[in-house]
Amino acid sequence: MTKIDFKKEWKHLYSPPKTKFTIVDAPKMQFLMVDGHGDPNTAQEYQDAIEALYGVAYKMKFISKKTLQKDYVVPPLEGLWWAEDMETFSTARDKSQWDWTMMIMAPDWITADIFANAAEQVRTAKNPVALDKVRLEHYHEGLSVQIMHIGSFDDEGPVLAEMHSEFIPEKGYLENGKHHEIYLSDFRKVSPEKLKTVLRQPVRKVK
Repeated sequence: MTKIDFKKEWKHLYSPPKTKFTIVDAPKMQFLMVDGHGDPNTAQEYQDAIEALYGVAYKMKFISKKTLQKDYVVPPLEGLWWAEDMETFSTARDKSQWDWTMMIMAPDWITADIFANAAEQVRTAKNPVALDKVRLEHYHEGLSVQIMHIGSFDDEGPVLAEMHSEFIPEKGYLENGKHHEIYLSDFRKVSPEKLKTVLRQPVRKVK
């Protein structure tokens, strides 16, 4: 049985250059999602969300392998981030003011029934606090600007400022959605200066 690794299948989405901004057209994709608010480093709500997400994501993978004979590498954690004052991302970096949707991509063959089955198995085994907040939903990001960031999450500010204040307007685009990050490294095992994170911003052409 072949195990699909979507990071390799969709390199243009998961492996952008680290030296320049590039433009991609992200297709409609299916995700497990959990919404929340607050500093991801300190908010219990964030930790609860991650526990529930991974619990369901891995259970869906096992169900897929067993019942459909379709195996895959569980895709990396992703996050949509926003705030009332978007300067909290690029300059102030006041994480306590951030809203977020944490998510993990799910293959299109994962159905609502498989999701429900996986969630129920997780409930029986561990019943994580945020389980009822997990949903399976499609998200179509479309035209986006992205770059690979190597380093600490706290060092993203200048890159994001350049993306939003320089590249996007200079290329004739407007922001068109929430700031998106894809976490390719396990921050528990990788030192901050070596973390790999895709930084992405949906855009649209100025009319």
